[in-house]
Amino acid sequence: MKKDKIKILLVEDNEGDIVLTQEAFEMANIQSDMEVVRDGEQAISYLTKTAPFQDVPAPDLVLLDINIPRKNGHEVLKFIKENESLRQVPVIMLTTSSSQKDINEAYENHASCYIIKPVEVDAFLKVIVEIENFWSNIVELPRNKFVL
Repeated sequence: MKKDKIKILLVEDNEGDIVLTQEAFEMANIQSDMEVVRDGEQAISYLTKTAPFQDVPAPDLVLLDINIPRKNGHEVLKFIKENESLRQVPVIMLTTSSSQKDINEAYENHASCYIIKPVEVDAFLKVIVEIENFWSNIVELPRNKFVL
């Protein structure tokens, strides 16, 4: 049985990584709807459906960079996991940081997983395909629960 499209919120400020992620999903023929926000405050506004995001769909999955402006990824992750109506949303930390401090902090704040972005384009595309395959074809996600 084919699943519905997975709704993904990509929180990323690097235009190149945004384009690569979107292209990887398209190239892999991945059934998803992806929304992009470029800083931590926009991410929180999106997730809480605060203007200008009042009518956006709740995401099934969040891809979250750590090094983003206005509120960093750790702050956004902590907000998600401390908010009762959002805490079940899986959050994948997708970042260039290989710092053990960042990795530990992400898991302490209940990240679903931590993935270091590969530098090479082909490796990055492969990682995106693997993320999508696992999260949309293997695991079952809680759907339509995140209503504020």
